[in-house]
Amino acid sequence: MARFEEIGIATIPGKGTQLRLLQRNDEFSIKIAGKTGELMNSRLHGSEDALATLACERIAGLPRPRVLIGGLGMGYTLAAALSALPEDARVTVAELVPEVEVWNRGPLGAAAGYPLNDARACVHVGDVAELLRAGDGNWDAILLDVDNGPEGLTRKENNWIYSPAGIAAAQKSLSPDGILAYWSAGPEHAFTERLRRAGLSVEPVTVRALRPGKGARHVIWLAW
Repeated sequence: MARFEEIGIATIPGKGTQLRLLQRNDEFSIKIAGKTGELMNSRLHGSEDALATLACERIAGLPRPRVLIGGLGMGYTLAAALSALPEDARVTVAELVPEVEVWNRGPLGAAAGYPLNDARACVHVGDVAELLRAGDGNWDAILLDVDNGPEGLTRKENNWIYSPAGIAAAQKSLSPDGILAYWSAGPEHAFTERLRRAGLSVEPVTVRALRPGKGARHVIWLAW
């Protein structure tokens, strides 16, 4: 069997932790340097697809829907959002690590079908928290997959997104009929209750990493 080869490396701003992009034939993997296990794998994206599909199917009937995605990753959430949205939609992806955008415009982009080439998509290079704090109330859906879930893994600053202040900022950023969606590697009852205490209706949905019935169980919170 072919071995993974490193084809890219990037430093996460503000922490110094490095991301490694590896490729084996048509399979890609992103790892945190110095840690075992994978952060992402191009064969395991069922829950990233579901993050977009579950949220976007609820707003697809709105005129000119605007969607904000926190975290580009391997592009699967963006690709699924574009598939679920009409031609007049606009999707902004906030990506903290500039090299991740470069990777998605290069060889890695083939994994998700080069969704950044879609005219409806644009990239904000920076922390999604910047856009949430702006709170313009114009996002019809906000999809957040910036870390491992409410317990940050790659960057402690990400914890703000899941805090009461972060949730309040996300609420302020939503349109009246908007929806929030949060991805997590696993369940966390405390976060469900935190969303409810913010006055949101909450639906935690268990999804599979590979495809329905296969792969690890991940969780998506839908809140409105």
